[in-house]
Amino acid sequence: PFFQGHFPGHPVMPGVLIVEAMAQTGGVLMFSKEENKGKIPLFAGIDKARFKKPVYPGDQLIIKVEIVKMVRGVGKAKAEVYVDDNLVAFAELLFTAVQIS
Repeated sequence: PFFQGHFPGHPVMPGVLIVEAMAQTGGVLMFSKEENKGKIPLFAGIDKARFKKPVYPGDQLIIKVEIVKMVRGVGKAKAEVYVDDNLVAFAELLFTAVQIS
């Protein structure tokens, strides 16, 4: 349904949904780290987000996230999104891991 209004006659995937996909992928990666056992990852921020090409209905996103730094439960990740081997978006993501009480 979001393609209908974004934009009529020229549907593209909203950038905010691409960012959400990067954040969720990064959260899963943070959750899988041994030092974060018993914790939940929380998305803390985004830097240097860029959208290089539009994403159209039917495109398949390949999302690659790499943790580049972890310090005392705070992680910085590099995220890239591809369609057909073409880079369509990238960003730096920040996460924190909080203890489950």
